Amino acid sequence: MTHKVAILGASGYTGAELVRLIDLHPNIEVAALGAERKAGMSMAQVFPHLRHLDLPVLCKISEIDFSAIDLCFCALPHKTSQEVISALPSSVKVVDLSADFRLRDPAEYEKWYGNPHSAVALQETAVYGLTEFYREEIKSARLVAGTGCNAATGQFALRPLIADGVIDLDDIILDMKCAVSGAGRSPKENLLHAELSEGYHPYAIGSTHRHLGEFDQEFSAIAGRPVKVQFTPHLVPANRGILATVYVKGDAAAIHASFAKAYTDEPFVELLPMGEVPSTRHVRGSNFCHIGVAADRIEGRTIVTAALDNLTKGSSGQALQNANLMLGEEETTGLTIAPLFP
Repeated sequence: MTHKVAILGASGYTGAELVRLIDLHPNIEVAALGAERKAGMSMAQVFPHLRHLDLPVLCKISEIDFSAIDLCFCALPHKTSQEVISALPSSVKVVDLSADFRLRDPAEYEKWYGNPHSAVALQETAVYGLTEFYREEIKSARLVAGTGCNAATGQFALRPLIADGVIDLDDIILDMKCAVSGAGRSPKENLLHAELSEGYHPYAIGSTHRHLGEFDQEFSAIAGRPVKVQFTPHLVPANRGILATVYVKGDAAAIHASFAKAYTDEPFVELLPMGEVPSTRHVRGSNFCHIGVAADRIEGRTIVTAALDNLTKGSSGQALQNANLMLGEEETTGLTIAPLFP
């Protein structure tokens, strides 16, 4: 059976990544590509690296016949996404790559994103899209809310440890290095080559980064009490990748064992041998997340590192992983491509 999908926001990085991945999928066909500002253009004009593919011409969302669509990937900005998804037929399954349905509490959404949620009824039905931890709920969901790429990386590095009680929940420091594609494709002065190259810098210091809302929600739910991590992201002059370095109080052997229990059977999460550290270059272009554990020189403290590709496992790859479950496909279909190296 061939499933027909639409990609809304196809002219952005995550839209292009979805097209690249779906081309490897034997049972999914891209039937429509929505891109308001570039409607009428071919995908080859917008992304020349995809010119070998036979794809629909980009069109306005209003021109898409959703009665012929089984599932819609919504790679639109937050606020726009909730408006568009609200207007879709209820028969269409949706994987949303924006932030609009990640936070369960409408008040929390307004706190972090600055405007009231306009689709609260839909928000209440959305399933959080971290596949490895919400697999059964995703299978029967109509709407799945893709995680933030920073949020996914931090959660892969911390969820099992919080669940197993092997770390001090009041002493978690999360340091994140993020590639520039995570900021999207729209022109921004701070992302110009001369502004970004030959250095990197922290941003959203303290309590302003929106992914903190996801960390607070998910970690507190696991622990059954409030958990707040100290989190600082850094923008690095690289195209793809996120590397998380997490400093925790806990025994390294117990932490490694906790990860082994959680991830041994997971197809896309690789736990490295004790003391080995991951690198973004070893997951580039793939749907894999690599995790490392090392004992700190300070007794009783451990350093956890996690690396993934923000456009793949952190966004479009995870979205396709979720779509596979929603459509009754094998979860790994179209996603086992090896990382690009060098």
